[in-house]
Amino acid sequence: MRQIRATPLGWVIWAVVVFFFVNLAGVVFSVLVSSFGTKWFDTWFPSGFTTQWYGDAWREFTLLHVIVVTLLVSALVVVLSVLVGAPAAYVLARKNFPGKRLVYLTFLLPILMPPITYGIPLATVLYKFGFAGHLSGVVLANLVPSVPFVILTMTPFIEQVDPRIEDAARMLGAGTRSVFLKILAPLLVPGLLASAILVLVRTVGMFELTFLTAGPDSQTLVVALYYSMSAAGIRAQQSVDAMAVIYTAMMLVLLVVALRFVNPTQLVARVKEEPSE
Repeated sequence: MRQIRATPLGWVIWAVVVFFFVNLAGVVFSVLVSSFGTKWFDTWFPSGFTTQWYGDAWREFTLLHVIVVTLLVSALVVVLSVLVGAPAAYVLARKNFPGKRLVYLTFLLPILMPPITYGIPLATVLYKFGFAGHLSGVVLANLVPSVPFVILTMTPFIEQVDPRIEDAARMLGAGTRSVFLKILAPLLVPGLLASAILVLVRTVGMFELTFLTAGPDSQTLVVALYYSMSAAGIRAQQSVDAMAVIYTAMMLVLLVVALRFVNPTQLVARVKEEPSE
């Protein structure tokens, strides 16, 4: 049996990976333990454990309202992104027109660029027209990277559907609406579900755009977590850690759901076959 020998470079790579995950686990574990601890100074573990910090964080930071706002913003962004992005992805997948590569590049920019680079001028425009500071401003700001994300996710799924299926349906008398609802929609359910879940995870974790456009009553959980750490006043570190644990748990649930329904191997464009002569 052939033995695989590890090279020095391979050992270095594995050491770096293990070091990264050990440190990450240590940070997460320390915050988790702190959220349940009573006092923790010069010992390995807190002197006692309690769950009162979660109750204090729930009341002090009005987490019920914050979570409702987070879910509402995420749901609106998902619905609007899919409604706008899916038809646009269909056009890009099926039509060839001058400047198509430039359009693709335009859609890539909000995803590749740091949100803060276009978030500040975007927030300025939204404040000018009275949207920022309200729920509508947060939704509009998050649509800027979410719609391109849906387009770039849905385009490969649409390309994997044979256009001859649509042509056959039209030859049999189906109209455009029937083709979309009865032919394409069932075939594109995995792509729609994948893009919706990925946009949901992205919106819940989006800090920059939400921070720049949110008001006192339109803060999502990640923005409220930032304010809890940076706002003036004296508050127990354990209550902030409890809020961080709630946010982390929410993100982990969304990521598990995303990995359950999203197949990464489907997020590739279909290779177009050249017609045989």
